[in-house]
Parts: sequence; C-alpha cells; structure tokens
Amino acid sequence: MTAFPERRTTMAAGWSRRMAAFSAVLLLTVWTGHHFGLVETPAFLWVLALVALLAALALLFAGWAFARLWNFGDRGGRDLTVGALVALVVLAPFAVASYWALTFPPLRDISTDLEAPPPLSGAEGSGPVTTPGERRLQAQAYPLVNGRRYDLPFAEALAMVQNVLRRQGWTDTKTRPSSDINVREVVITATASSFVLELPADVAIRVSGDEETSFIDMRSASRYGRHDLGDNADRIVRFLKELDQEVTGQTGLEQGE
Repeated sequence: MTAFPERRTTMAAGWSRRMAAFSAVLLLTVWTGHHFGLVETPAFLWVLALVALLAALALLFAGWAFARLWNFGDRGGRDLTVGALVALVVLAPFAVASYWALTFPPLRDISTDLEAPPPLSGAEGSGPVTTPGERRLQAQAYPLVNGRRYDLPFAEALAMVQNVLRRQGWTDTKTRPSSDINVREVVITATASSFVLELPADVAIRVSGDEETSFIDMRSASRYGRHDLGDNADRIVRFLKELDQEVTGQTGLEQGE
C-alpha cells in the first residue's frame, strides 16, 4: 500500500485566529475603558491604531494559511476562517472611518459664523480659528450649517436654547454674558462627544439680540485629529434643527437664517 504523507497544520492559521481574537478583546476593553473615563483619549487612539495593525496582520496570516491549504493541502481551515472573519469585523469600523475621511472635507472646526465664530471655552486642543481656505471649504461642503434668526425677545430665545441644550447630555456647560453691558449677548460653552468613539469636542452657542429679534450662532471643534469625519457639522445641524422644532412648538414661528 502506498503511504500518503501526513497533512500538517499550518502555523499561520493559528496565528491568524489568535491575533484576531486578541485584537477584538483589546478593542472592546479599550473602548469600555474610554467610555467610563478609565482610559485617556490619547492612549485610546494609540491602542486603536494597535488594534487595526493586529487585525490587519491576522488577515495577512489568514491569507498565508489559505495559500498553504490551496497549494500543499495543509490543515487549519477552521482557524483561518475564524481569524479572517473576526479580523474583518474588527476592521469594519476603521473601513467606515476611512470612507468618511474620503467623503467629508478635512475640517475639524465648524461654525455658522465664518467671519466671527463664537469663542470656545479655551479647553486644551480647541485650536485656532480656521483659515480662509478652510472657511471656503466649509461653505461648499456644508451649506446647511447656518445660524438662526428668530422673531423672539432675547430672553425667550436664550431659554429655548437652554432647553434644547439640556437634552443633549453634554458636559462642562458654562454660560458667559458679554463684557459689554450695552450688548445683549451670551455665549454658552460645553463639551460634546463624537459618535461611537466618543472623542471630545468643544461647543459654543452664541445668543444675541434685543426685545424683538434674536440671533443664534454655533461652533463645534474637535480636540483631536485634523479630520472630524463630518461630526461637527452634523452636531450643529442636529442641534439647530431641534431648536427650530422647539421654537415652532412653543410659538408657531418659523426660523430664519
């Protein structure tokens, strides 16, 4: 009888499964730690980079193991399948973020007033006022990011802004009146967080006006990175849309820009 050589198990399949599993556990652990304030944001971002690297290596090992199975009949199909699937799941959020980075303009500071944006709280990483080129880019990419004018007294408009603000769940909210006693203006600052990753962003809402008309401008700036993936513009649009609903629901007035 002819003896067939014993099929050996390729080590690459096992490494693919182990590295993919480790990347998934590391991702869940660091996200949970950051969510509950146990991991600082800079460390969180570094660990995310490590997670992406480990998942990419797991896919590489899975590809290597598949080549061994195809060419030499090695065993390890189950391990490489598990490794590849887990790695793809881990890399899915990074793929979505990459798509957003290609879709949205590279901006991190968005304001409804491009010439004189509301001042931020001065928190670390809030960054300088945008450049003329960035302002032009914002105007082209986010035409819905516009301030609001309401035919409401200043005090009523401020109260409605505060009502909407309380529903956002933002933290470190502070209200600063204008230093000029002849100007009826208040700037409300707060700290928001991005979707999923919960990266901090500084928010400023400026309410100004008189006994007949009020103006609302808003600004949102990411503290980390040079690209907000559209988060700040989305935050402003959602807030002002809810404010429009608040004003319409209480007074029946339509908003103005």
